[in-house]
Amino acid sequence: MIDVGLYITYTLFFIALGAAVILPLINAIKAPANLLKSLYGVIALIVVFIIAYALSGSNVKPQWAVLGITEGTSKLVGAGLITFYIVMIVAVVGLVYSEISKAFK
Repeated sequence: MIDVGLYITYTLFFIALGAAVILPLINAIKAPANLLKSLYGVIALIVVFIIAYALSGSNVKPQWAVLGITEGTSKLVGAGLITFYIVMIVAVVGLVYSEISKAFK
């Protein structure tokens, strides 16, 4: 019984994965202007990551070095965390701004 459930789960997962990849491509072909807007968002995220990578440190503690963490790995993890913090702050500020602007309309 468990094997059947796993096969159904895998099947549904791959159907959802296919839909998540194929349907946006179909939508992008129908409306290329929307694809350009999405490209702006991706470029903005890349710029934020580059800034975060420049700001992140490459310090490696001896405990981390034993686990195989290098300076490059430490810098990438730091950049990922800084990117997350920046995106989270922008999202929260956007939500607060949106709610306050709606309250005054």
